[in-house]
Amino acid sequence: MADTFRSALGEAAALTQSYIAAVLADQPGTIAQGMIYATQGGKALRAFLVLESARLHGVTTALPAAAAIECMHAYSLVHDDLPCMDDDNLRRGLPTVHVKWDEATAVLVGDALQAMAFECVLQVDAAADARILLAQTLAQASGVRGMVGGQAADIAAETAHIPLSLDEITALQAGKTGALINWSAMSGARLAQADASALQRYGDALGLAFQIWDDVLDVIGDADQVGKAVGKDADAGKATFVSLLGLDGAKRRASDLVQEACDALSIYGDDADTLKEAARFVIARTH
Repeated sequence: MADTFRSALGEAAALTQSYIAAVLADQPGTIAQGMIYATQGGKALRAFLVLESARLHGVTTALPAAAAIECMHAYSLVHDDLPCMDDDNLRRGLPTVHVKWDEATAVLVGDALQAMAFECVLQVDAAADARILLAQTLAQASGVRGMVGGQAADIAAETAHIPLSLDEITALQAGKTGALINWSAMSGARLAQADASALQRYGDALGLAFQIWDDVLDVIGDADQVGKAVGKDADAGKATFVSLLGLDGAKRRASDLVQEACDALSIYGDDADTLKEAARFVIARTH
């Protein structure tokens, strides 16, 4: 089953990267080049979740939605890496967009990727109500109610030098990291206009496990494998799941969340085995 998941993950990356490149093929200039550059080389976990949750519901037309979430995620990383944010020089083992080009280009690349995400999601061959719901929930997941709101809270806490409690970090990360993962996991059910509650529980647990493991990798990871600088949170004295739970405690919490994610899929039986393997992958990855 692990091989099935790895194959599906690789296929999701290849399909979405090809789709994005094809959409931009007629666009000359640096911005389009930067958009393609920013969407290459990632794990494409979010795209996989879109495609696999769609398969679970018999939907075969979800590729534009998978491309949409990869555009949205890439936009967040491009802006996250800027000097005014996390000031990172490496992403996925390559120079970040503002390093490869310049800061203005990086801002515009991110802006264009965010816009393209909605262009893609509205191209899905599905009922109009389903497309509208996907676009509306993507806006909520990526905006002040989700990713941007979580990032803003993270910056505010770091700037004020006020360590957050476990509950506060959990709520913050539910927006910053979890919201887009949750949107991805629920997309298949939404496209099929089916009950998405099981996938919502799965996405909630998966998103939190993902962030906890990111905190673990910031402590134990190798920069060459992770593809970006490690140890920055500890150097900044930032409260993380590891600093609050300890390394072993954080690992146990992530493992418990993976089990919660798998249990949430019980209604799908063996059909959800690949999604369960994806949850296990989250705490087995080295980058």
